[in-house]
Amino acid sequence: MQKQALIVGISGVIGRALAEKLQHEGWQVTGLSRGRGAIPEGCRSLTADLTNADEVRAVLAQEKPDAVFFSVWSRQENEKENIRVNGAMVRHVIEGLGERLQGAHVALVTGLKHYLGPFEAYGKGAVPVTPFREEQGRQPVDNFYYAQEDEIFAGAEKYGYRWSVHRPHTIIGYALGNAMNMGQTLAVYATLCREKGWPFIFPGSPEQWNGVADVTDAGLLAEQLLWAATSEQAANQDFNAVNGDVFRWNWLWPRLAAWFGVEAADYPAQMMPLENRMQEADAAWREIAARHQLREADISKLASWWHTDADLGRPMEAFTDMSKSRKAGFTGYRATLDAFTALFEKLRAERIIP
Repeated sequence: MQKQALIVGISGVIGRALAEKLQHEGWQVTGLSRGRGAIPEGCRSLTADLTNADEVRAVLAQEKPDAVFFSVWSRQENEKENIRVNGAMVRHVIEGLGERLQGAHVALVTGLKHYLGPFEAYGKGAVPVTPFREEQGRQPVDNFYYAQEDEIFAGAEKYGYRWSVHRPHTIIGYALGNAMNMGQTLAVYATLCREKGWPFIFPGSPEQWNGVADVTDAGLLAEQLLWAATSEQAANQDFNAVNGDVFRWNWLWPRLAAWFGVEAADYPAQMMPLENRMQEADAAWREIAARHQLREADISKLASWWHTDADLGRPMEAFTDMSKSRKAGFTGYRATLDAFTALFEKLRAERIIP
C-alpha cells in the first residue's frame, strides 16, 4: 500500500522540499498548516489553528499516517511564550492522532539553537566546543526546541511510535513567505545592491566572517528525514543535518557576489546588520519588481532581515559534526556553493529575482 505522510508546516522551506521528496519516492502526502501559504502540487491540504486542540483533533479524525514530520514554529514575544505555544502545537497533533500513531514514525526538525540557545540567549552562556555533536546535550536555558522534543518523547511513551530529531543549520531552499530563509534574503539583498548601486556588505559578526561555518540544503534535509523514517538504525535518535562541507564567509561572500555581478565590499570596521540598513528596500524592490515584471513586489514576503542578521551576527563560530548519521547509514551530501547557486537559479527561473 502507498505510504501516508503528514507534514506539519508543509508550506515552509523544509516542508515544501520534504513533500517533493516524499512524492518522488511514491508517498501520499498530506499537509497540515494554518493555510497561509501555498502547498506543493499533488498534496492534500488540511487547515487548522495548531494552538487549538479541539480544532486539530477534529481535522485529524480520519488520518492514520505512517510518518509525521514536524517543521513548524510560531514566533512569540519571549522564550517562555515560545515554549508554551510551540510545545502545545506539537502536543495537539500527537494527541489528535493518538493511538493511530502506534507503529508509526514521528520526526521533529529543530536546529542549532539546540546547542547555541535561543535568539535572546545567544552568547550569554557557555557555548559547546565546535563542531557541535549530538552527545553534547542541552544548554541550561529556556528553549522551545527542548519543549517540542519533550512532547515527542512523551508521545512515544504513550502511543508506541518511533521518533527522530533533526538539527539543521541555516536552511538554504525555496519557499515564499518563510521567515527563516537566509538564501532568499541574500538573493534579494544582492539584487538590490546591483540594481541600486548599494555596496554588498557582509552584515554579520567578525566571528562569522572569519570562522568556520556550515549550512543545510533543504533537499539534503528532506533526504535525511526520509532516511530516518525508513531506517531501523535511525529509530529513536537525534541527528545533526548539514551539507557535509564547511566554509568561511570570507571565502563564500565574493563568490555569491560574483553570481549576481556585484563586487563584494571589504569587511566593515563594525557590524552592519541588514535590518538597520534596509529602510529604503521596500520602495526600491517595488520599483525593481515593476521594471522586471517580477512575481512578488512585496519584499516582506521574500526577505527576512532580522533572521539573517541573527544567523550571521552570532558572536561565535558555529558548525556541526555529521559522524553520528554517517555511521548510522546516511550519506547525503551537498556542496554549499552549489546549494546557493541552485536556489538563485530557481528564484530567477520563477521570476522572483531578475
